[in-house]
Amino acid sequence: MPFVQIDVNKEIEKRMQNPKFKKAWDENHAEYELIGEMIALRKQKGITQSELASLTGNKQQVISRIERKENNPSLKMFAHILDVLGYELRIVKKSSPL
Repeated sequence: MPFVQIDVNKEIEKRMQNPKFKKAWDENHAEYELIGEMIALRKQKGITQSELASLTGNKQQVISRIERKENNPSLKMFAHILDVLGYELRIVKKSSPL
């Protein structure tokens, strides 16, 4: 059976018509973006999950579960991971008003 190519953005756009999907997307999208940024920062610095775990006092499995979005880190843990990577979490006003 051949693989079918899917345009993820078009698929998301179609599913946004479903109110339940849109609500779930809106509630979780920012979280996924933040974790994605954390992963990108770790990789840019050339740090493995094991090294990050050691630097933060966690097990590698904990970092892996966060990166696979199987476990949501507390705000304190997320801020600590960012700190170890040389970054900090800030609140910034959106450019477009509500």
